[in-house]
Amino acid sequence: MTQQVPSTEPELAGVRNFRDVGGLPTVDGRRVRHGVLFRSGHLAHATGEDTAFLTSLGLHTIFDFRNAADQRLEGPDVALPGVRNVNLPLSDPADGAEFWTMVRDGDLDQLRSILDEGKAAGRMVASYRSIVRERTAEHSRVLHALAQDSVPALMHCAAGKDRAGLSVAITLLAVGVEREAVLDDYLKSNATHRRYKVHRNGDSASAYSPEVMELLSPLFDARAEYLAAAFETVEETWGGVDTYLEKGLRLTPQTRERLRERMLD
Repeated sequence: MTQQVPSTEPELAGVRNFRDVGGLPTVDGRRVRHGVLFRSGHLAHATGEDTAFLTSLGLHTIFDFRNAADQRLEGPDVALPGVRNVNLPLSDPADGAEFWTMVRDGDLDQLRSILDEGKAAGRMVASYRSIVRERTAEHSRVLHALAQDSVPALMHCAAGKDRAGLSVAITLLAVGVEREAVLDDYLKSNATHRRYKVHRNGDSASAYSPEVMELLSPLFDARAEYLAAAFETVEETWGGVDTYLEKGLRLTPQTRERLRERMLD
C-alpha cells in the first residue's frame, strides 16, 4: 500500500531538491497521487535523519540517472533497506568529462570560451534534445517498471533538475498531467534551497566572482526553454506525445492505463 506523506516538504540536510510530485492535475480532471513519485538530487550525502525519512516513504525503487563520472565525484547513494536501486545513466560516462573539469578548474578565459554568448544555454538545449531522441530505451524501462510494480519510486540524478527532471516530465505526460503543470513542477528546481551547489576548485579571487557565477548560471538553472526544447523534439521526431509513448517508448495502451491506475487518484 502506498504510504501517504505530508504535503509539506521535509527539510533534508544532505539531499537537495527533494519533493513529492503528488497533486498535479491531469487533463481529465484527476490528480497524481501523493506518495507514489518523488524526485531529488543525489542521495550520496544523506544524513542519518535524511535516511530515516527516506526509509519511511516505503520506496520500492530508486532510479539513479547519474553516470560513472557523477558517482565518482559525489559517491554512491546511501543504502535504504529493502529498496531496489536501478542505475540508468542518461549520459555517456565520458561525455562532457573535459567540459566539467573546466567548469570546476578552469580559469576565466577558459570559462568564457565554453560558456559565454549563449553557449552554455545552447549546450543545455542540445543535451535535452539528445536525451529525448537517444534515451528511449531507458525511459521505456522506467515507465514499464512503474506500471508493473516499482512504486513508490524516487527519481534522481546529480542535481535532480535535468536528467531526473526530464524523466519525471515524461512520466507525468504519460499519465496525462497538464503540460503547464509539468512545466511548473520542473521550474520549482530554481528555488534557492533546492539549487545544486556548484563547487569550484582553487583559491583564486575569481573562483566565485559575479562573472564566473553568471557564466555558470545557465548550467544550474531550470529554464522553460530547456523543457520546451525537449517537447519540441518529441513533436519533431514522433509527431506528438501519444506517438512518442507508443512508438518511441513502446508503451501500449494497456500499460499506459496500468501506469495511470498506479499513479493517479
